[in-house]
Amino acid sequence: MKQRLLILCIAAVALIFAACGGDSGNNGSGMERDSSSSSSSGALCTNTYGTNTVTDCRDNQTYKTVTIGTQMWMAENLNYAVDSSWCYNNSADSCAKYGRLYQWAGAMGLSVTYNSTSATGVISTPQQGVCPAGWHIPTDPEWTTLENTVGGGDVAGTALKSVSGWDEGGNGTDAYGFSAFPAGYRNGYGGFGSVGRYAHFASATTTEVDTLRAYNRYLYYEDAYMGTSSDGKFIAFSVRCLKD
Repeated sequence: MKQRLLILCIAAVALIFAACGGDSGNNGSGMERDSSSSSSSGALCTNTYGTNTVTDCRDNQTYKTVTIGTQMWMAENLNYAVDSSWCYNNSADSCAKYGRLYQWAGAMGLSVTYNSTSATGVISTPQQGVCPAGWHIPTDPEWTTLENTVGGGDVAGTALKSVSGWDEGGNGTDAYGFSAFPAGYRNGYGGFGSVGRYAHFASATTTEVDTLRAYNRYLYYEDAYMGTSSDGKFIAFSVRCLKD
């Protein structure tokens, strides 16, 4: 698998920022069922399913779903508001288009302290994280399964990218209905970048790079492949949920 190191927010001042706890955010605004999701009120609720859709009972948002090989994926980025998550450029319209951007600990459903401390022994398999009940944050091997199903890592980017929205002709074929949009990222200083160029997706892994960095998967407008990157946990990326 090709790997790429995206250098974001690694300056010494960023490390100090991370050690101090960073910032938090929460801007912007039937058939099979998954029980025991916790709603915003704290009560238990039940997700509902339609034809290639799931409705998250926590906030009643409905997401498209797609089955690729043996896996069922959300065909849209998650847009469930929690602390340490943001809309791109703090615009609710961006959340509606791209979903939310989540810091690593927020995506994993952990305390923000894990953005600057080790989560070894804390991540489980599957790790529900910010996903609805019955869904989870994909692990690196699960991303690899997706890659292999769509033809291998060298062509996965083209097969999974949406047919519009990517800069300079970097659109994909969306051959499997995954519809990856270039939602960009939010850095640890509160700035946003790379919309139209990058799609980064959180990955649940029991092995971190170090206390401040974790692995994720990415698609880039100039490349046909899906890459693996190691980036600061305070950088906020997209989340795609995978069915348990």
